[in-house]
Amino acid sequence: MPENKKTPTDDAFVNPIDKDKVAETPGLLPYAHHSGSAIIRPEDKGRIRGNAMTAMYDQTERQMEQLRQQMETLVRQAKSLDQRMQISEVIYQADIPFQPVIHHVYHLYRRKSDGTHVISMIAPAEWGRKEPYEHLATVRLLGDHTWEVLEGGV
Repeated sequence: MPENKKTPTDDAFVNPIDKDKVAETPGLLPYAHHSGSAIIRPEDKGRIRGNAMTAMYDQTERQMEQLRQQMETLVRQAKSLDQRMQISEVIYQADIPFQPVIHHVYHLYRRKSDGTHVISMIAPAEWGRKEPYEHLATVRLLGDHTWEVLEGGV
């Protein structure tokens, strides 16, 4: 065998590509490293952030509107309860010559002679010609023993 000839097993493989141009882990590169790779486009972080902020403001505004509506409902309920309490105080200080029945309708009057209050089952239209009282309100006794104003008010 001639001395100049080398067999392929004598030398290690030498990569013809420069080591600076070859990646150790090509799958972790932030860009496509060959023609068959997936297209990687840079993210527009400003647009993503802007869209997220818009969605956040929209959602929180919707929730704030729901809370405003709930608060308005609670305020209306509180005012209604306060009105029932006030009329109930007037009625329970009035002259009640009978035992009121829950869910029945009654009428609150003020006596013209002395200004005291009285509860009656007689409606203003049922008095005839001369009504001895001034009609203040038509009320209904509720289950919690407060009075609901159906007409008029004190």
